[in-house]
Amino acid sequence: MAGLWSGQDSVSEYLDQNPELAQWVESFRGYCETNKQWLARREFILRNMEAFPTVQPGQVSSSLDRLLSLSMVWTNHVFLGCCYPQAVMEKIREMGEGIVVHEAPVHKTTKDLSSKGKRSSCSDGDTDLCVKKVKCGVGQKSGPLPQAPAEHQPFFNRLYKAVAWKLVSAGGFGPNLDHCEILRSCVESCKQTLTCVFVPLKDITGLPAGRAQKEGYVCEIRCQTVYMGTGYGRDETAAKAMASKEVLKVFQGRKVMVKICRRRFNGRDVDDLVLLDEQPHSQGFPPALSYPFTEHDNVPDPPHRAKQPPPPHESGCI
Repeated sequence: MAGLWSGQDSVSEYLDQNPELAQWVESFRGYCETNKQWLARREFILRNMEAFPTVQPGQVSSSLDRLLSLSMVWTNHVFLGCCYPQAVMEKIREMGEGIVVHEAPVHKTTKDLSSKGKRSSCSDGDTDLCVKKVKCGVGQKSGPLPQAPAEHQPFFNRLYKAVAWKLVSAGGFGPNLDHCEILRSCVESCKQTLTCVFVPLKDITGLPAGRAQKEGYVCEIRCQTVYMGTGYGRDETAAKAMASKEVLKVFQGRKVMVKICRRRFNGRDVDDLVLLDEQPHSQGFPPALSYPFTEHDNVPDPPHRAKQPPPPHESGCI
């Protein structure tokens, strides 16, 4: 499919001839993506569909999740300067070959400036600073902008209504619901996708005492960079199901609110966007597995891990 076009004009012409495909692809556009970012990511998705033969328009699959995740990783790198482990960088560069982004931003870290261009921030020597999940930058992060909660609130108000109607039609919230499917379908009805990050429990510090050093996985769910919930399970599927259940619990109140809250990430406290219900929250939040905010201020690097983390494993949507 990559050979069918060599630019946005050809992409648009191809989609004009395939309206059903165009409508399906358009459903993956992020709420906060600019036209320039989305057009580039759309071309990335279309060019690489043939490399994922099980991806079929209108059907949800793990291959589609993988493709969407890689498309987000690629645009995060191109437009935000995010850095990932070497294997991931090589993969997205190969998949993005031939896509022309006019006037793409140039990103430099403070480390680049201090070393006067001796090596890029994604060189082999820096990959130990790229944590195992999709996290932007190289240990230099800023929190969300002060206006971010107000910008995200309208979307989550719409999602609240979608979840409420879905739960009513399903007979109410209960243990026998397919929490993953309900959450996924509601988010997709609002033209968004969920991001799901998995980490083995044994690799997480700061978990409740009963969870420490046990086998299994922890799953963190976000949407539009907003943290929604965390779940634990014996495997990734079970962890995702529990995380989805925790997210749906947030929608049981009379309203949901997006707020900036303090969370623990890589051994330090950071400001994070969090989805809350109307109940008071005196207890702390689970440690963050991802921190999708671009570098801005000088913040100390996360603690060095003795063991080199593996490449990230993220599901772009549930």
